[in-house]
Amino acid sequence: MVFAPQLARQTVLVTGASGFLGSHLCRHLCNQGAKVHAVSRTLRTTENSSLHWWQGDLQDVATVQNLLSTIQPDIIFHVAGNSAAARQLELALPTFQANLMTTVNLLTVATNIGCGRIVLTGSLEEPDPAYADAIPSSPYAASKWASSVYGRMFHALYGTPVVNVRVFMTYGPGQQDIRKLIPYVILSLLQGQAPKLTMGQRQIDWIYVDDVAAGLVAAAQAPDVEGCRIDLGSGSLVPIHTVVRQLVKLVGSKVEPLFGTIPERPFEQVRVADTADTSAKLGWRPLTSLEKGLAATVDWYKRQHADLLKTGGSASN
Repeated sequence: MVFAPQLARQTVLVTGASGFLGSHLCRHLCNQGAKVHAVSRTLRTTENSSLHWWQGDLQDVATVQNLLSTIQPDIIFHVAGNSAAARQLELALPTFQANLMTTVNLLTVATNIGCGRIVLTGSLEEPDPAYADAIPSSPYAASKWASSVYGRMFHALYGTPVVNVRVFMTYGPGQQDIRKLIPYVILSLLQGQAPKLTMGQRQIDWIYVDDVAAGLVAAAQAPDVEGCRIDLGSGSLVPIHTVVRQLVKLVGSKVEPLFGTIPERPFEQVRVADTADTSAKLGWRPLTSLEKGLAATVDWYKRQHADLLKTGGSASN
């Protein structure tokens, strides 16, 4: 049974609120009656009376201090960060700053000010915690792993009410980053271009964005989960090439994807979410099958592509 959310009239802070996952999370929270304070590095506006935008860079601890002192949130969802999982050296410093520095700033200030619950979003790219000598596969993986470690340390040493949520491969409508596999493949097919891919043999636990948002809300409300590491995934593995073939079918394209034209990335993680443990802790299970989720995603991109063509825009922007 899902724990009943008690979000009505609670003050909630969402970092990275203008991003893919953050925007869906804000919509879920507003629908449940929360007073949502959304943080973005760029200035945003809205007509939603339940949603208040703030502009700020969380790499600056003074900005974090000002935001939390002013808002006084009951719950914090830390979704902000750099999600590029590429291996290039030039990503090391910006990923550290965007992911780890912001997390430590937020944990430090929230611990001093006080907060009912902090939900930190981790990633399936993190090394397996069962192996002490595991090596992260990318700057992104290292930053997310370190952020989770800091979250557990803050809970153990200072009693900070942190929940570490490890989010698996999230997809769905509104994902504008075309570096990500599913948007890249769909937009390529809609434009009549053959997507260039690896062999596509990597097995991945795919999870629809609305299910992730619901899981994050459950993690903020479930009792006695502070200090825990919780998985949000489907609990099953599906290879990339299977998902790509399904996208080709849904788009109705005759274009043949170019498998094997891109080299495999080293140290790719293959991990499946422990949904039984998550269900026991949160009462949450994903509701959207991969087939339905991919269909909804393709429909959204088809509409976006058609609108962009009407206005003379580019589907890759």
